Amino acid sequence: MSQNPFEIPQQVRDLAEKNVDQARAAYGQFMDAMTQAMSFWTKSLPANDMSSGFRAVQDRATKFAKQNAEAAFALASDLASAKDIQEILAHQSRFAQSQMQSYALQAQELGRLVAEAMQNMQPRK
Repeated sequence: MSQNPFEIPQQVRDLAEKNVDQARAAYGQFMDAMTQAMSFWTKSLPANDMSSGFRAVQDRATKFAKQNAEAAFALASDLASAKDIQEILAHQSRFAQSQMQSYALQAQELGRLVAEAMQNMQPRK
């Protein structure tokens, strides 16, 4: 038996890592299907300033969703391989700090893209 009562057994960590890998693969398949469906849908829209602005926002939001999911899966993988509670808390703290910065930057960029799209929709004088 280990000296640390809060140590996570290797068998549990192995199972958790396998589950994270399976979830990541399933999510990847879902995102591929969703991206393909969105691509078909946006290609059916007429080519104009409004639809091009919408596509830019949609593309960037999809990119951010993928980045955020990858960060979450990386966290899940780190948590699955953590040996004890202290390691888990350290991973969660780093993830929270990093993601808050990412979310702020992503919100700024999406706001800028939406503003540009709205500006392009204004009638030209």
